[in-house]
Amino acid sequence: MDATELNSQFHKWLNNSTSLVIQYVVVTFFLFFLLFVWKRTSAEYARIQQKYPDNKQIKREIFYSMIFLLMLGTSVTLVVWLNKHGYTRAYKPIDKYGWGYYYASFFLMLLVHDAYFYWTHRLMHHQAIFKHVHKLHHEFTNPTPFTSYAVHPFEGMVQLGILFVIVFTIPHHSSIVTIFFGYSFLVNIVGHMGYEFLPKWFVHHRVFKWINTSVHHNLHHSNLKANYGYYFNFWDVIMKTEHRKYKEHFEAVANRRAERKSLSKPLEQELAIQDTIS
Repeated sequence: MDATELNSQFHKWLNNSTSLVIQYVVVTFFLFFLLFVWKRTSAEYARIQQKYPDNKQIKREIFYSMIFLLMLGTSVTLVVWLNKHGYTRAYKPIDKYGWGYYYASFFLMLLVHDAYFYWTHRLMHHQAIFKHVHKLHHEFTNPTPFTSYAVHPFEGMVQLGILFVIVFTIPHHSSIVTIFFGYSFLVNIVGHMGYEFLPKWFVHHRVFKWINTSVHHNLHHSNLKANYGYYFNFWDVIMKTEHRKYKEHFEAVANRRAERKSLSKPLEQELAIQDTIS
């Protein structure tokens, strides 16, 4: 790789990293402002933990997230280069495998990433590794949207490994990889935002009960030895690592929301009557 190519790759890395940082800032700052500032009082009933994080925690979360995003920008740039030179299993056009496979590959990526995350996450909790690496992420016991990528750089490298597992093993169109990681980003933020808005029946539904909730991952931050999954909880169920009171905690938040809603109705009706009289 000559100087011209290196310069070109540097600018691509800079563009990719800048784009990722902007996306992170827009989404996380919007959610934080919405839930922790603007709607703090009205949304308080949906808080999983009633205590609010301090400014010191938030600054540390943003700092470590920025490091991770620069690492992610490097990985994306490398994958684009590998795609260009035919080293990955990327394909064009979509018709090569058809639209059915195009959508199926997204769900295949979810399953592969979920398994990868569960087992690498459990590895991070091994006593020989935890105190040096994963402990950093668990210092944020009361997570916010900014906690999503606030990890130790070594853990960041491990978690970014899924990108290379996917592009080297799964035939894929580049656009579905972009969609997949966009979805992964949103799931990560929802799992850390500290609020739960899903209905009470969700954790009892025959299908939806297997999908992780914000409460599910929040419990992992407050209880180190439970709830290691990312998208789904079937690995936690199979390996008996799901928090034994997960559904109780979820229902407690749902009941709090229902109670707040029932209390607000008489007030709304009273205001409506007053408006009618006046």
